[in-house]
Amino acid sequence: MKDRRDEFLMKMYDQLFFDIDRHHKYVWQIIGLLLGSFALFALSSKNVLPIDVSVSLVILMAMWVIATAYDSNYWYNRNLVIISNIEKMFLYKEDLKNIHYYFGKHRDSNAIQTSLKIQIFFSWCIVFVFLLYHFITSVIPGFYLSFSEFNWVKCLPYLSLIIFYLIFVVWIRKKRIKNYKEFLDNSPGIDIDTTGINYNDGHPTEKNRISSFFSVIDWIK
Repeated sequence: MKDRRDEFLMKMYDQLFFDIDRHHKYVWQIIGLLLGSFALFALSSKNVLPIDVSVSLVILMAMWVIATAYDSNYWYNRNLVIISNIEKMFLYKEDLKNIHYYFGKHRDSNAIQTSLKIQIFFSWCIVFVFLLYHFITSVIPGFYLSFSEFNWVKCLPYLSLIIFYLIFVVWIRKKRIKNYKEFLDNSPGIDIDTTGINYNDGHPTEKNRISSFFSVIDWIK
């Protein structure tokens, strides 16, 4: 039975890495967002689709990418916990230095892998660029009109950002942080003595307020 258990754990180990690789491939979403943004902008420039609707749709796509990034990050961290717990069944304390130190402690609940941070960052950049363009070309000219003449459809992109970010993105982010903490509480794995091991930005295990751009963004959020 022990041999079969070892075989099962190794098969499970391989499958978890396969799942992590599958979630990494979601990076292509940002390319889809870029192509969709250019397509919507082209339709607006030809007066096929109002610019207010086009920018709103770009924002919705960006919120979709960001929400998916947070969800993928949860599955990445969760699978990494299970992988580490399996490694603890086979590795020893000295393997923290001889092989790798990641299995000694689990990642922090808000630690986002760099590839997904890049997706989130560029999604927000796309949102900012389109909103800035919309504000300059569509909203500012309305400042010279009377209140009764202002077209309230111009507010649609900004309402879309506020509503879908607060209702959808914030919800999925908080939900996945809660899910990860619950998983760690219930399945912490074997306790490993990590004395002498320095955990920092390479494998963040707690809120280290290092002076980096992304840590500032995490602090703000």
